Amino acid sequence: KKLVSGFGKSRNGSDHAAEKASGDNTFWSLKDISFNVCKGEIIGIIGRNGAGKSTLLKIITGITEPSEGRIDIYGRIASLLEVGTGFHLELTGRENIYLNGAILGMRKSEIDRKFDDILEFSEVEQFIDTPVKYYSSGMRVRLGFSVAAHLEPEILLIDEVLAVGDAAFQKKCLGKLNNVATSEGRTVLFVSHDMTAILSLCQRAIMLEQGHLIAEGNTDDIVQKYLQSMSTTYETPLAQRQDRSGDGSVLITSLKVENIEAGKPIQPGSRIKIEFDYVSDKPIKYPRLILKIRDFRTRTNLIRLDNEISGEFPETLPPRGKIICTTQELFLTPGRCLIDVELKRGMVTVDRVEYAGQFDIETDDFYGTGKLPSREQAAYLMNYDWESEIQEEN
Repeated sequence: KKLVSGFGKSRNGSDHAAEKASGDNTFWSLKDISFNVCKGEIIGIIGRNGAGKSTLLKIITGITEPSEGRIDIYGRIASLLEVGTGFHLELTGRENIYLNGAILGMRKSEIDRKFDDILEFSEVEQFIDTPVKYYSSGMRVRLGFSVAAHLEPEILLIDEVLAVGDAAFQKKCLGKLNNVATSEGRTVLFVSHDMTAILSLCQRAIMLEQGHLIAEGNTDDIVQKYLQSMSTTYETPLAQRQDRSGDGSVLITSLKVENIEAGKPIQPGSRIKIEFDYVSDKPIKYPRLILKIRDFRTRTNLIRLDNEISGEFPETLPPRGKIICTTQELFLTPGRCLIDVELKRGMVTVDRVEYAGQFDIETDDFYGTGKLPSREQAAYLMNYDWESEIQEEN
């Protein structure tokens, strides 16, 4: 078992919740946290940005010292918290594998036995004798995860870093994590914003909010509580975005996405409203608007909304205004979606912003069975019936 209790304060950090202590300017990133993790469990840790998730893992690994409280750990820990964590950038991939093994207390002969498996899983054989500082972020994630999973730690901590890898490698990592816990009896603490991965991988989950543990229990129940706490409106300011293209005569200033039934989450079968504000130096003649809805993890196109195809759009837009697109039911599987937006004047692109906004399709019991395919298995849902025919034997 592992007991984590009552910690800790910090004045800065990337995933820090803040609770102002009375009488001074101290902010607590975590406060009064206590939970147990049993051997062989896969525990999901969820919460909004700033809830304290990454700080929690850093304290467990010893990267950050708690201001008060204690952590009781029984077993060797390996972690993958940030791209390149645990790597010496001047050393080669091969040297880093042996360095990480030594840190875990493994003998060289033990690491030798695991070396080929690590190399095969990481898919970086060609660059294994290249200094890690020349690796891309994706290559570092591949090698880092492979090292952490194969060097036999009793406890494995994984942060959102897996989102850096491509979809195929993410799938392989999730399969390995499941095998590590179920077949090898090791413990996994898994931080992710991907609720599909949390639901498929974790038997139990804890939810953090503003540095406090506010819920703990069955994964389905905790994920549902988390989703219900999320905002049902996704609004993104765009006026200051520099990574845009077009002739600059029109500026898209904001993008908002919400369920057409105000206040309700977006779920499979919801109708959504996408609206954006724009400003222009003159009226926009023959406007053409293209919205692309893409999968967050794979970046593949799911839906294209194009007024040139659908028609029913004015020939001229005023210099300043709002454009609203309302969809029919979107039977998309749960997961995060991105939106690209492009506005044209005739054939000329006047403003184009990739990843202009995002929204989540939340989990829903669409079929009434408590089960849904993951986004990796299918992008769309539909109702269907099964029947069988019995043929009589002659």
